[in-house]
Amino acid sequence: MTEEQKNLVQGSWEQVVPISETAAELFYARLFELDPDVKPLFASADMKEQGKKLMLMITTAVRGLDKLDELIGAIQAMGKRHVGYGVKAEHYDTVGAALLDTLEKGLGEVWTPEHKEAWALTYTTLANVMKDAAYGPEPA
Repeated sequence: MTEEQKNLVQGSWEQVVPISETAAELFYARLFELDPDVKPLFASADMKEQGKKLMLMITTAVRGLDKLDELIGAIQAMGKRHVGYGVKAEHYDTVGAALLDTLEKGLGEVWTPEHKEAWALTYTTLANVMKDAAYGPEPA
């Protein structure tokens, strides 16, 4: 990840933070639209609280991009916890798509192809750390 990509991700996320409740609602609506089979994983969840947790987790990761090595343990632990919630490896792609769609919708004209590329790289990097911790590394 380049410094410019890191700046794009961090700068755009700071624009999302003030609308985080709406962004969380958009995210989960899009996630359930893309894959209705994941909705039962949230059957017992308070979705407002779930949205707050999601936004806090993303904020922590985005603000920590400069010291990612310090976050790796927490990201790995989160991946392992998600297995217990019923999350499967294939769900990560859907979550990534829902995140990018939410950012595009939430940021509007600010969103550029460069933002999309930087966010996709960021998400994929973090998701791979979570998946590797949860399911073991994918064969090369």
